[in-house]
Amino acid sequence: MTTFLQLNTVFISMVMEAIPFILIGAIISGLIQAFVSDRFIARIMPKNRFLSTLLGCFIGLFFPACECGIVPITKRLLHKGVPLQAAISFMLTGPIINPIVLYASFIAFGNTWEMALIRAGSAVVVATIVALALSYMFRELPLKEAANAPHAAAAMMSAPAQQPRQPWYMRVYEVMLHAIEEFFSSGKFLVLGAFIAACLQIFVPTSTLLHLGGSPVTATLIMIGLAFVMSLCSEADAFIASSFRSTFSVGPLSAFLVFGPMIDIKNTLMLLGVFRAKFVIALIALTVLCTLGTSLAVGRLFG
Repeated sequence: MTTFLQLNTVFISMVMEAIPFILIGAIISGLIQAFVSDRFIARIMPKNRFLSTLLGCFIGLFFPACECGIVPITKRLLHKGVPLQAAISFMLTGPIINPIVLYASFIAFGNTWEMALIRAGSAVVVATIVALALSYMFRELPLKEAANAPHAAAAMMSAPAQQPRQPWYMRVYEVMLHAIEEFFSSGKFLVLGAFIAACLQIFVPTSTLLHLGGSPVTATLIMIGLAFVMSLCSEADAFIASSFRSTFSVGPLSAFLVFGPMIDIKNTLMLLGVFRAKFVIALIALTVLCTLGTSLAVGRLFG
């Protein structure tokens, strides 16, 4: 009975913590759909693959979205014609480099900016490498409904030169409809992911995992695994990471802070609902490898 109550508490707390961010992400997605035109996206996006990736990394400074709500926004940006590498770099860094998360990291680590800056810098490095690699590996848009959703460039070529603008109230109505659809579409994956994460937290003791971290590599992999299983929101994970300071060095801690907001159980299921499975597997594998590499580099530089 006690175990069931613990499971229930962890599950409900995860869902309640994530729902506001799912809603924010759905609303932002709706605003992009209604108010950001394909032509505007095409005009501001650099043609150079590397520059567009870097631009995607820093869009998160202006879109304070949690990882729980980042997938619907990324999907909408891809439909609007944002290149794959820019959309993926935004999806990976958005939950980390936004001002709310950076300030939370500053507070959690004793009002110092060192760990917050290490976290942001590592996230940009990981996202840039992963996004560029995926853009070369997947030439076609890897969305599940990509066959029914032509690229924005083709849509613009077939669209009339001048289209009548909708009244503002019709646009607001469109935002609401789109937000409701995205909210319920993402919500079912959130509930399932939160339940799986809660089960793992209750039935797989954290102490068992901590004892396995004897070397920098295994310690980093343990922290990556914990970040995936615990599925914390990026606004709160720094406070959990700071509690491990007596157990792990700065390298594994940075891995926890970088990998968790990029990939966890909740958003993995959301990703599988939007992208093809082959793409999601490649995304996770590359993110693990790059996070491991940056963590070891951080450990050498700051350990």
